[in-house]
Amino acid sequence: MKKAVNDERASIKRRKKLDFLKNQLVWWGMLLPGLLITIIFKYGSMFGVVIAFEDFNYAAGGFFGHEWVGLDNFIYVFSLKDFSNSIVNTLIMQAWKIVLGIVVPLILALLINEVGKKWFAKFVQTTFFLPFFLSWIILGGIINQVFSYNGIINAIGSLFGAEKALFLIDNRYFRTIMIITDVWKGMGYNMVIFLAAIIGIDPSLYEAAEVDGASRIRRVIHITLPGIAPMVVLLSTLALGGLLNGNFDQIYILYNPLVYETGDIIDTFIYRISFFGNMQMDVGAAVGLMKSLISIALIGGTYFFAYKKFGYRIF
Repeated sequence: MKKAVNDERASIKRRKKLDFLKNQLVWWGMLLPGLLITIIFKYGSMFGVVIAFEDFNYAAGGFFGHEWVGLDNFIYVFSLKDFSNSIVNTLIMQAWKIVLGIVVPLILALLINEVGKKWFAKFVQTTFFLPFFLSWIILGGIINQVFSYNGIINAIGSLFGAEKALFLIDNRYFRTIMIITDVWKGMGYNMVIFLAAIIGIDPSLYEAAEVDGASRIRRVIHITLPGIAPMVVLLSTLALGGLLNGNFDQIYILYNPLVYETGDIIDTFIYRISFFGNMQMDVGAAVGLMKSLISIALIGGTYFFAYKKFGYRIF
């Protein structure tokens, strides 16, 4: 009798295991095309990094069969003035983008949260979020028109007696415009995250503070800001992982040779040196490899910090 019961239990376990495997096969089958594409086009293409250590000649074709030069490409790139200039531009612009990309949405989220008319708050929220869905191709055309010689910025300035300026070909203004437009495009996304964090704060805290006679400003300072502080610090920490990513799309669409001094970033430098002039793809690959290694270290370090301090996990 006991043996029969054990056999029955073992049979049930086997059936459950088979059912589980059948269900998993369906999901793995759906996942397989994406895995193959990722392996072929993401990991497969990583073999091309070998050209960073070669005297690569694109006319000869292939990744192999070229003269091996070791670290010569890395040493050479540090002697280029444009390279050091692109690093400085990237760090300056990204630092400002990270800071303002947190501060501006935070202020907007606090203001919207205090708006009494909910329909107006939703309208403003949607308006600020709209640029996030537009590509830099579209926004580039808009920004070119706004900052052109006969654009709205110069028109407004003329009303107050200011001289017209060519903003997008002037090194004095270009970097600032890139920072402001990037923050403008992405502020709606972080604003929604901060609003969600504010909604998660216990309403009884506000009620107790109101009973105690706390003004709106004091409630924001002593309840709202401490309540969303972990989210603010978390987004700031994770943003540091992209410190060397200068938003290639934005810069490439809006810059030109006249503003290379203040507008050229690491990504655009790699593009120019690899596909224009002498087409030094080996040097471009060396710069890209260095950037990737530093970015991996930054991302790993910031995610580890976020996990240790705030319990943030991807998996």
